[in-house]
Amino acid sequence: MEKIRQIKLRVQGTEVRVSSFQLWRGEPHRWQPAINAFRCATAVRICVDLAGVDQRAIELTVESRRVILRGSRSAPEPTDQAVQMLALEIDYGPFEREVHLPREVEVNEARAEQDNGLLWIYLPLKK
Repeated sequence: MEKIRQIKLRVQGTEVRVSSFQLWRGEPHRWQPAINAFRCATAVRICVDLAGVDQRAIELTVESRRVILRGSRSAPEPTDQAVQMLALEIDYGPFEREVHLPREVEVNEARAEQDNGLLWIYLPLKK
């Protein structure tokens, strides 16, 4: 593929020549999955909407006063060839979500289970 040496832009009838430019090379967009978080009598329960995310693609870190969730979701696409995009509202790519907890939790007793596209995190409160 041959490199583009010069680009011509026409802005309101005026021609501008650009001989060099750099495309943005930032970090990929990180999205935040939606959550519902509850403080119960003996635990904190967090429900995370992770439809379409394989359990092996989820990294969960539990600390005494916060939870960090990282992972990635592939772009959902039809199996047959699309001819027109009508809407693109489902986030995909890398995600990260941090939740600060109201009280300390028992880190070693934390557990999580994925059911029907939802990740439920159980965090027993420290006594």
